[in-house]
Amino acid sequence: MSWFTDARFGLFVHWGIYAAAARHEWVKSYEKLDDAHYQRYFDHFAPDLYDPEVWADDAWNAGMRYLVVTTKHHDGFCLWDSALTDYKATATPYGKDLLRPMLDAFRARGMRIGLYHSLIDWHHPEFPIDLYHPQRDLGEDESRDVRKYADYLHGQVRELLTGYGPIDTMWFDFSYPGRGMGAKGRDEWRSAELGAMVRELQPGIMINNRLDLGGGDFMTPEQVMPPGGVPGHLPWEACQTLNGSWGYDRDNLDWKSPQLLLSMLVDTVSKGGNMLLNVGPNARGEFEPRAVERLREIGRWTRLHGRAIYGAGASEFTPPQDCRYTQRGDRLYLHLLNWPMKHVHLAGLAGRVKYAQFLHDASEVRVLEVDPHEPGHAYLRGVPVDTLILQLPVTRPDVAVPVVELFL
Repeated sequence: MSWFTDARFGLFVHWGIYAAAARHEWVKSYEKLDDAHYQRYFDHFAPDLYDPEVWADDAWNAGMRYLVVTTKHHDGFCLWDSALTDYKATATPYGKDLLRPMLDAFRARGMRIGLYHSLIDWHHPEFPIDLYHPQRDLGEDESRDVRKYADYLHGQVRELLTGYGPIDTMWFDFSYPGRGMGAKGRDEWRSAELGAMVRELQPGIMINNRLDLGGGDFMTPEQVMPPGGVPGHLPWEACQTLNGSWGYDRDNLDWKSPQLLLSMLVDTVSKGGNMLLNVGPNARGEFEPRAVERLREIGRWTRLHGRAIYGAGASEFTPPQDCRYTQRGDRLYLHLLNWPMKHVHLAGLAGRVKYAQFLHDASEVRVLEVDPHEPGHAYLRGVPVDTLILQLPVTRPDVAVPVVELFL
């Protein structure tokens, strides 16, 4: 898993015909749309501006090092040319496989590949109606056979893992046993069998924790910043949105600032996790300007501060208030989320740092030696003897999150 923990920052892409509705990827369920209504999005899906090489460039320049893309979301629409259904990109007015050129473009950029695949399918006639199904108000339909649906699910996963080259992660979503009407989990998906097939077809793959098998290769907290990482020290990946919606949502104005997104990335890596940041392309196949702007701002920071992120992780040292540490070998990185007045006190680091510099420009950050007999240092007396004091400029560096690189 070393590539995963080295990469630390990935791109999540939620894309499908729900982009035409532009009201969240769960629009079919939230608004209880029937198949006839939802068909209009299929019939008019023609992403003529789709250029996956531009997507790959935007992601790479933002500092992202792997991709996870929704091959099929809960509405059942498939980005690839599946032989098991006509509910796919090649049957829309666009008429072409959307997945293959995307994977080719991201691989050419040097990025690893993950496939998201929904365990749920609101379009399939054998998928039993449940508490999340758009037709839930009609109640359960006993004529539907989840065993036939599971055969379809397994068949599509086999297509993906045998027809699209090496796949690094399989991101299943999601299980909900015991939640209410028609709830589903490992028995309905035949999860043990499904997981075994995945590993047989792609022996080097990683599988997430949503098959209801009591865990996975990595955990996937969603839309939350864990206060202390993930219990059990399992590898983990926090998946986050730019604005609270995974799919393209035209009228959603709840956009996170670049500053907040970078703080989230730093906080995640400081706790030993990865951040998977989502973009929902629109129905013409483009990242919208608000998304591109944020990716570019993040990229300006990661270009200068990448070595505090890639291959870095949690540190044994405790950072000061409003700061985070990441560490890679004998390099300790102090991320200053708020700018202090002149001095920052680093507990436990006295005598343990050879040199300190700002990471963005490699300019020295001076270490202050406190002379107890110097009147000007009177107010710095009483600092614990194991504390290292850095003397910072009054003017904050012009970067989103200043980072001091400490050579231990």
